[in-house]
Amino acid sequence: MLLLAFCCFGAMSATAQDKAKAAPAPDMPLSVTQHQITLNGQPLRYKVTTGYLTLREEDGKARANIFFMAYTKEGVADTRTRPVTFTFNGGPGSSSVWLHMGTAGPKRILMSDKGEALAPPYQIVDNPHTWLDDTDLVFIDPVMTGYSRPAEGVDRKEFLGYNEDIAAVGDFIRLWTTRFQRWHSPKYLAGESYGTTRAAGLSGYLQDRHGMYLNGLILISAIMNFQTARFEKGNDLPYALFLPTYATIAWYHKQLGSEFPDLKTLLPQVENFAMNEYTLALMKGDRLTDAEQKAIAEKLSKFTGLSVEYLLQTNLRINIQRFCKELLRRERKTVGRLDGRITGFDYDYAGETNEFDPSYNAAIYGPYTMAINDYVRRELKYENDLPYEILTGRVQPWNYNNVQNQYLNVSETLRQAISKNPYLRVLIANGYYDLATPYFATDYTIHHMFLDPSLRNNIRMTYYESGHMMYIHQPSLVQLDKDISAFLSGK
Repeated sequence: MLLLAFCCFGAMSATAQDKAKAAPAPDMPLSVTQHQITLNGQPLRYKVTTGYLTLREEDGKARANIFFMAYTKEGVADTRTRPVTFTFNGGPGSSSVWLHMGTAGPKRILMSDKGEALAPPYQIVDNPHTWLDDTDLVFIDPVMTGYSRPAEGVDRKEFLGYNEDIAAVGDFIRLWTTRFQRWHSPKYLAGESYGTTRAAGLSGYLQDRHGMYLNGLILISAIMNFQTARFEKGNDLPYALFLPTYATIAWYHKQLGSEFPDLKTLLPQVENFAMNEYTLALMKGDRLTDAEQKAIAEKLSKFTGLSVEYLLQTNLRINIQRFCKELLRRERKTVGRLDGRITGFDYDYAGETNEFDPSYNAAIYGPYTMAINDYVRRELKYENDLPYEILTGRVQPWNYNNVQNQYLNVSETLRQAISKNPYLRVLIANGYYDLATPYFATDYTIHHMFLDPSLRNNIRMTYYESGHMMYIHQPSLVQLDKDISAFLSGK
């Protein structure tokens, strides 16, 4: 009896040890800090929760540590009526820093009113245009961006692709919503650039996988149909859709004639030409006669400021990289891709493309990198020695196996999501000087979703005289705040 009891006790101990070895490691501790900002003359107290949520398999095995920063308003009597907005940027490979420190968060990097960098060291200031007065905010860094990384022993490739990314971010949103008891709250997604691709994809994934129906999407500088932005032989669509943005940038830099005193005069003419005569010319290809080619080149020159000779040499097809180099070549300047208002200087002025994007490298990269690295430690009291990946190439190659031999087009996912949930509203913010995601390409995408007429008013488009990050331009920041506030209040 004594021997049997001893053996059983020994067996139980071994089992307990095995269970202890198999038990998942606890989530890493979160940093929680209290803050206050004055908005419209009134104090707003808020809490910031910073750190990792660990995505796990159902058996408890860790898959990834997702870094987030959550802003929640203090003193809310019932969070069931308080909206929460899950926010991320694009790339793919971008952290959430741009929307966080540019427009949505209660702190922002100080820029010139135009949106150019000031002299370093840069300054972080209160943001009177934060969205926090209307909604709680959760800033998400997808895997390999910010501080987010795969769990030990997990291949990062499991997260680096359209489907993989949608699942990881969608599962994070479900987990955060569950942990912090916000299932009853109105829920929104806000994405910028590829983040709009992600948001549209999530509108379907969250519905179909987790039964989570959203109240709205905020899409800043949207791209949903990648065919509209791929300059490849055989795909003529971008040449017509980028033309209005080429024209706005040429107008801004005074490369057009006096017949266009403002954008209101210019844009209807160039849009009409792009949709009709120019599109038909592109369709004809080399069947155009010499006279027809010259006539189209002359109109393109009128709208772009590029020479007729140059346009004929390009077969009437203006590549985005060439445009950035060619427009101000005589002034020995290049124009930005993210924001065509911003100019830069190259070593080789005879080159075909610019050396760097001045609207990224010279305007925003340095200030925003400083801002997030200083802010996270100094104000949010969160310490992490990993590099905070602002916009990284470590996500490449990005997996598009879900659309082999075709262009990714998530507008169909969004159409289905709205059809299933007719209360889902969408706000799309567009910058006139944005060559990364041109406004006319977004307009084309929306008008080719073929939503039922009763649902078309679910989507609203707004426009700003700025670029991809329209909020770096002070007047556009002010207007964007008003537009998003109205959207969140249901107006």
